[in-house]
This record gives sequence, C-alpha cells and structure tokens, in this order.
Amino acid sequence: MAIEPEIIGYLAALCTTISFLPQAYLTLKTRDTESLSLGMYSTFTVGVLLWLLYGLFIADKAIVFSNAITFVLSVTILAFKIHHTLTRAQ
Repeated sequence: MAIEPEIIGYLAALCTTISFLPQAYLTLKTRDTESLSLGMYSTFTVGVLLWLLYGLFIADKAIVFSNAITFVLSVTILAFKIHHTLTRAQ
C-alpha cells in the first residue's frame, strides 16, 4: 500500500498548524506579548506569508490551507506585539 504524497502534506500541515494553536490561543486570551520577540515574530509572519504565496503559485492546497490559517493567527499576534511595544515606549 503506497502513501500518497498529498496525504503526507495534509498531515504535516495539520501538525504544524495545530502545534501553533496553543500559543496563539494563550496570547490572544491574555493579550500578553512581553515574552515574544518582535524580530522573530515579524520574520516568522513574513515566512508564513511567503509559504502561503508559494502554495498558491504551485497550487498546493495543503500548503495554502495551513499557511492561511497560521498567517491570520500570526499577523494578529504580531499586531498585538507591535501595539504593546509602541504603547510601552511612550
């Protein structure tokens, strides 16, 4: 029995997206971004956006689906981090 590469892609997408959910949930619930690195989160969010664009270019649904979800969550958290960084600086 051969495993389809697409199934592996969906399983990988599911694992990586699910692994991100607890941190996203906690950050959105508490709105505490103190321990998050602005540089790391900015780079991570750009990387997720690039993976999403890549998935769109090659029409890979697993890549598009997982990175679309992760991008929405990461850009939301990044927005909180930027807001908190700017308001603390004043």
